[in-house]
Parts: sequence; C-alpha cells; structure tokens
Amino acid sequence: MARFSTGVLTAAGSTTLPIISLYAGATGGGTIREIGITNTTATAVALKVIRLSATGTQGAVLVETKHDPNSGAALCEGFTTHTVTAANTDLGYRTVLGAAIGSGVIWTFGDTGLVIALGTSNGVGVMVENGTGQVCQAYICWDE
Repeated sequence: MARFSTGVLTAAGSTTLPIISLYAGATGGGTIREIGITNTTATAVALKVIRLSATGTQGAVLVETKHDPNSGAALCEGFTTHTVTAANTDLGYRTVLGAAIGSGVIWTFGDTGLVIALGTSNGVGVMVENGTGQVCQAYICWDE
C-alpha cells in the first residue's frame, strides 16, 4: 500500500464550500490517515470533516506527493477550495481553531482509516461548520 499527501493554503470557504477535498480516482479509492488544518489569521474558525457524494465545482487541482518514491502515481485527487457547493454529509469530526495564527488540529482516523468509496464523485473534505471561513493551511495524508 502506498502513502500520499497533498496540501494547500486555502481560500476562506464557507458553510457550503469545502476548503480542501480529496476524491477517489476513476480506478480506485483511498483510506485517509490524517487531516491537518492550521489557522493563518487572528480570527477563530469552526470546521468539520465531511463526506462528499458529488463534485460541485472543485477548486484548483493539488499536487499529490508520494511518500515512497518507488510507488506508482496516486489514484485519488486533491482540490483546493470549491467554488460551487458539493453534496455532503457530516462525519462528526469538528474543531474550532483559536483566534491565533498557528492554532491547529490534526485529525487521525485509527487503524482502519477513513475510507473514500470508489467513484470520482466520492470524496472527503473539510468545510466551515458555522460562522465565517478563514484562510487556513491544510493537508490530507492517505493510503491507496
């Protein structure tokens, strides 16, 4: 099993626009091991992890980095802040990043991880839970 990661300085997002997302590829899904988010502003922001079942309009494609240089290319694809909402469900992971630059959280998903179902409309992302979005540093680490 190969491990990959991707990250971005996000746009602010909103309660309908994921700030970062990872979608399954046409031929395979992935298992998320870790998601990290850090505030870059002095304004608090409430965030949650979501499961995506549609693409909406994804932001720019992110570069997927393989941890083992001998592994193949990633099947999953990461995106920065969406510009049109995507169908989603709440996965129950929440945080409030404090009103300080560098306030952050790293979510880990145990031995079975957080599985992304096969299909290019299936993914996982992070979205503002309530209030106003803020620019954040964000990354996702997964196995395929």
